[in-house]
Amino acid sequence: MKIAKITLAGVAMLAVMSSAALAEQTTNATGLITKIDRTTGIIAIKRIQDGTVGASTAGAEEFKLQSGSLEAWHAGDRVSFTATESGGTKTITKIEKQSSASR
Repeated sequence: MKIAKITLAGVAMLAVMSSAALAEQTTNATGLITKIDRTTGIIAIKRIQDGTVGASTAGAEEFKLQSGSLEAWHAGDRVSFTATESGGTKTITKIEKQSSASR
């Protein structure tokens, strides 16, 4: 009986941990647009390093734009954005151009 309780407790813990891992994740970041594919609605953004000297930055990440058009955006634009990731799909929910004064 004791082994059954321990097993049941372990299964319950795994269920809670896996549901938390599948939850939607939100990210706020700044970056540089490196590529726009208007036919598929995908925008690639390379995150800009936030002042940590010597830290490596990954390559560009690809996102879908939740709403709006990609026509206003161009490769080389610096942007701040909010993105969510759910089920392996990264989606930009808010994006704004950074002014040249904030660079």
